[in-house]
Amino acid sequence: MSSSALDNEPQHTTPTPKHPAPHHPKMALAARIALLVLLTAELMDILDQSIVLTALPAIQESTGAGPAAVQWLTTGYSLPIAIGLITGGRLGDLYGRRKILLIGTVVFTTASLLCGLATGPGVLIVARMLQGAGVALMIPQVLATLHVTFDGQNRSKAFGLYGAVLSLANVLGPVLGGLLTEADLLGLSWRPIFLINVPVGLAVLVLGRRFIPESMAGKAERPDLTGMALSALAIVLIVFPLTEGHLHHWPLWCFALLGTGLLVLGVFLRHQQRAQDNAPLVTLSLFRGRQFSGGTAAQLMHGLLCGLFFMTWTLYLQRGLGMSPLSAALAFVLLSLGELAGATIAAKSSGRFARRLPQTGALITIAAMAAYGLQAATGQAALTLPAMTAPVVLIGFGLGMVSGPLADMSLAGIPHEDAGAASGLFNTAMHLGIALGTALTALVFFATTGGSPDAAINRDAFITVLWWVGGLLALMWALMFCLPEQADNQAD
Repeated sequence: MSSSALDNEPQHTTPTPKHPAPHHPKMALAARIALLVLLTAELMDILDQSIVLTALPAIQESTGAGPAAVQWLTTGYSLPIAIGLITGGRLGDLYGRRKILLIGTVVFTTASLLCGLATGPGVLIVARMLQGAGVALMIPQVLATLHVTFDGQNRSKAFGLYGAVLSLANVLGPVLGGLLTEADLLGLSWRPIFLINVPVGLAVLVLGRRFIPESMAGKAERPDLTGMALSALAIVLIVFPLTEGHLHHWPLWCFALLGTGLLVLGVFLRHQQRAQDNAPLVTLSLFRGRQFSGGTAAQLMHGLLCGLFFMTWTLYLQRGLGMSPLSAALAFVLLSLGELAGATIAAKSSGRFARRLPQTGALITIAAMAAYGLQAATGQAALTLPAMTAPVVLIGFGLGMVSGPLADMSLAGIPHEDAGAASGLFNTAMHLGIALGTALTALVFFATTGGSPDAAINRDAFITVLWWVGGLLALMWALMFCLPEQADNQAD
């Protein structure tokens, strides 16, 4: 369930004079408020990736959403983030990071209100897409503003708190979703999971405008809007038929859209080749190094397996095993605790084991998935939360050993001047993988269940999913052979 944000680190910045740097002693209180606002914005962004998971069955029952609509509730959030992260970072460099952060917050908060008021799946999906667009504007500004606003010990503290917020969001999202859904506040069922963003977003707007200092890059590159449009069109043309195809028994138009999507993808790559000297969306030269290209491909597999596993897991827990939203949320807590333990071990190793550490994490996850699948197949409806604790914690533990080292080694050989572009591409791979993985649920889960609430059908479909997740983990493990073999060899 790990999430990451675009590290958009500028070489030159021009803070607005009327907002002195918060690390100055006279600005200590303002600095703390600015940091709190930035971390709150990040927390909202990451929470809404996972808060919807434990509420999915309630949303489907309330709105009459079919299997494809359930998928789009997640895909519709991830796709705009994947498409817009890099452009969002450049807009902040060009027009001011505080300004773009606040614009993104307005979009996100308005979309959250629309989500909470939606009566049907169509409006809810469109509102989720607007949320994702707001996040694509917000996320790049948070890290970039932390980078240019704080220095010295204050900078270390700020980034330490940033990492803690990411870990907290991974646990808090599903739990908050389960609590608010089960509490049924004022008879609103799942709606408070979105409405809670409204007062928080308004607070970010008011306090952010007052306390966050404005900054922009001294030499900002204009966004490649043509590249963004082509990439968005290609991704949608590929994801849409994958999501909808099984509902229509794979008619000819599905394959036509897939073929057109691949054609547009080729046009996009050709456009990027021609734009390499003119601020392209994708810096293709970064992929010449095996370390970055292999690591980014492994990150894409990571996103794929997360998108496929977590959506189907919450449906398995609540429909296959009959758990309440809160009990399902506790299962997510177990996995997150394991993930935190794995990430802690990875951080303390300080890169001593190079690629062997994330590869070991992948193998642990494969073994835990196999054990969980065997348990699910033999336990059937009698499987309880305490009984599944060991494999679930181990799944999280293995994934926790992968995320940090994979990012570190994938980006380690990148020149400093390309760090922002490389980080943007790496994080885009994760969000794109989540969107594609969610689309895959149509083929490997909903094609079996057909959206049926029948417990036995949902259990059988989930066991099939685990085979697919195991295959993606094995592929991710193989791709990590592109990473450094020795700890002292961090470049290609």
